[in-house]
Amino acid sequence: MDPGLEELMPRLLPVGDCDLAEDFDPTVPPRTPQEYLKRVQIEAARCPDVVVAQIDPRKLKKKPTVNISISGCRPAPEGYSPTLKWQQQQVANFSAVRQSLNKHRNHWRSQHLDSNVTMPKSEDEEGWKKFCLGERIYSEIDALSDNENLGIDYLKVGFPPLLSIVSRMNQATVTSVLEYLISWFGEKKFTPELGRWLYALLACLEKPLLPEAHSLIRQLARRCSEVRALEESKNEEQISALNLIICLVSRYFDQRDLADEPS
Repeated sequence: MDPGLEELMPRLLPVGDCDLAEDFDPTVPPRTPQEYLKRVQIEAARCPDVVVAQIDPRKLKKKPTVNISISGCRPAPEGYSPTLKWQQQQVANFSAVRQSLNKHRNHWRSQHLDSNVTMPKSEDEEGWKKFCLGERIYSEIDALSDNENLGIDYLKVGFPPLLSIVSRMNQATVTSVLEYLISWFGEKKFTPELGRWLYALLACLEKPLLPEAHSLIRQLARRCSEVRALEESKNEEQISALNLIICLVSRYFDQRDLADEPS
């Protein structure tokens, strides 16, 4: 550094000249504060003014990409945009569900699960998809492909989000399962089984949101709006379910830029 320039800069650790022993060895631990600061000065003086990074060109063949979406939700099909009153009512109902769940969580957690209920481990993505959606949806098997009477074979139709199940899920598991199902929804169609689980997981999601959860629910709302906009049959029940998820994400979890404009 230019000595003249250095004089204009305040020193954070001003060190005056200090008499060092003739046998001073900068490679051994310092014995005094003066030796320590002198060592820092010596090491700083040895640092080059310019450092050039050695980059392997082979690692730059693929251009790095970052997917960032800041767009809002796509508008509802004409005639299917929810009213403000409807949205406010859904938020109030959802808030009551969350309060009840929190109040009775310990009670439901203590209830015994049926012998056929085996909850997957938090990191078992495929296991949770099968658990929530069932073998038929997960494996994309036509429900009418055979004549068997399914009854309540939850292994095939998926376990519903029972209170005794979701009350056992900590926040890490709630976030993980939400991520698994949103990932699934990104490439698959919306189903009632998926809708029930998304609603239940949102009800279990604690506020304030962690950054990961914040990103997930925004992704969910956008995906719902995409599916809703492409709904050719205008299935009123399905559009209503998609409207509900968008409403909860935008108005209950304060993502107002994603909210539907009142009709």
